[in-house]
Amino acid sequence: MHPAYSVIVFTTASGAGYGLLFWLSLAQVFGLMPVDRWLSFTQIVVALGLITAGLISSTLHLGHSERAIGAFSQWRTSWLSREGVAAVATYVPSGLMAFIWLLGVETSWVIPLALLSAAGAVVTVYCTGMIYASLRTIRQWYLGLVPANYLVLAAVTGALLFALTTAIFEQVPAWVSVACLIGLATAAALKSWYWQTIDADPGKYTAEMATGLGHIGKVRPLDPPHTRPNFVMREMGYAVARKHAEKLRRFVLLGLFAVPAFMVLIALLLGIGAPVFYLIATCVAAVGIIVERWLFFAEAEHVSMLFYGHERA
Repeated sequence: MHPAYSVIVFTTASGAGYGLLFWLSLAQVFGLMPVDRWLSFTQIVVALGLITAGLISSTLHLGHSERAIGAFSQWRTSWLSREGVAAVATYVPSGLMAFIWLLGVETSWVIPLALLSAAGAVVTVYCTGMIYASLRTIRQWYLGLVPANYLVLAAVTGALLFALTTAIFEQVPAWVSVACLIGLATAAALKSWYWQTIDADPGKYTAEMATGLGHIGKVRPLDPPHTRPNFVMREMGYAVARKHAEKLRRFVLLGLFAVPAFMVLIALLLGIGAPVFYLIATCVAAVGIIVERWLFFAEAEHVSMLFYGHERA
């Protein structure tokens, strides 16, 4: 599949924003952070800013961006529509929390609003993952590991942002660093499992099945279906060379998981210069998650390519 940069920005930016919102909300619910309304306000502004930037970017992938509002009406059958509904619904409690912290009002409403925000963040990211995991025509996406990876990667990138913004204001609690390390290890394991799974699956659909000519033997095209490139070939036929994919996978393991984990561990053990280490961890992870998401799209193979010379999909 051709990697759409607007969708890459959307899934990475909004994922990190929802992850940050999730950790901020949990910290409020369980009283895990010192009461500092300006820290909380800054964190929720960063979270909502990333979420909004991602959602705006996602509309650029639509043929007619002005029709995006119509997608909300299909929530009964469309994961894309459910994602949109969940995203808008999450703005309500999180926006109210931001307003409360901005005004400095003491109220017990923060706890239920934080619970709703955390739930909204999880549901929205899950819907995003299911947009791809529901597509049977792409074997690399039609997996339960896809939404699981989306959730864990959102939580990890959000945790790094949570640690970074906290370090700018005050000392980072040990539980935040531990959460980052556990999240990075879990995400690395899940991503490796995902890659092993798609590598081990050669594809159950064949050219013989696609053409219905399997009863006469092996099928191969004599001529290409089109004399010049078309939309299907551009969007569905994009492929990344295996040697390049392997290099990019190693980069993801190093940049998205190993280096950030090392930086977080140094910050946890030394306790000094934490903002610098968390900044490095966050920036390197940002590059790593973009490469990971690009690879997620580039490695996907659509069954329509069976009509264009692919033997299996």
